[in-house]
Amino acid sequence: MTQLRQRMIEDMQLRSFSQKTQEAYLRAVRQLAEHFNKSPGDVTEEDLRQYFLYLKNVKLASRSTCTQALCGIKFFFQYTLKREWKTFELVRPPKEKKLPVVLSQEEVRRVLGSLRNFRQYACLSVIYSCGLRLREGIHLQVADLDGDRMLVHVRNGKGNKDRYVPLPDRTLALLRQYWLTHRNPRWIFPVSTPRGVPLSEASKPMSATSVQRALRAACLESGIQKHATVHTLRHSYATHLLEAGVNLRRIQAYLGHASLKSTSIYTHLTRDGEELAAETINQVMDNLEW
Repeated sequence: MTQLRQRMIEDMQLRSFSQKTQEAYLRAVRQLAEHFNKSPGDVTEEDLRQYFLYLKNVKLASRSTCTQALCGIKFFFQYTLKREWKTFELVRPPKEKKLPVVLSQEEVRRVLGSLRNFRQYACLSVIYSCGLRLREGIHLQVADLDGDRMLVHVRNGKGNKDRYVPLPDRTLALLRQYWLTHRNPRWIFPVSTPRGVPLSEASKPMSATSVQRALRAACLESGIQKHATVHTLRHSYATHLLEAGVNLRRIQAYLGHASLKSTSIYTHLTRDGEELAAETINQVMDNLEW
């Protein structure tokens, strides 16, 4: 490991960045260095300008890719190398206003019903029924389930924030049934162990990749044409709660959103609202004479 890389890691640790963020920032700087085939410390401001033009005009990188590259590279030069360059003020990926993909309740049932592996079924079911992020779901611990108060303690969510979310009766029964298959004292979803080693001795949770792969396969088998990801289940959870009449601020707390603005996007996705609007539009247009 180079001194520059170690210094950047230490700087990010001082800022209490999550492991995922550290990896993303390091990857952004590594890709910059590989593009010019030289140490990132030797990259000039003109190099930076040309690199971001390359991402935008040649690679046609998405807004999220450009944003991640900007954040990682900007942190490296401003905090690790102490270089304040004007180029960073110019690079601003345009804002996008895209609505997330949402599955109907029937589509969620079809997708979950297509899962053949009990572990994957249990994991994706709790992600949907509790509105969890993928990492939050696979990192659930036995101690996080409060069967008396019917709550899930979500630890170290986005922004290192804890929160409580309601634990449905059927979800608790499902998790208890699944836990009996491995009896790991810590993890609800332990990682697969080598042959001969019981799951009760697994020291870390299952991988995110296996859950993502399982959902893609289930969508194909169930005939769902939407571009659904594991995070789509979280969007669907929020939308279904809103359709059922749950207060928007309560949903905000369940999702762990810092701003109500993030949660209000689901008001554009509720089926009831769309149906009411469509009915009103039809009534207005019925008065027109052609």
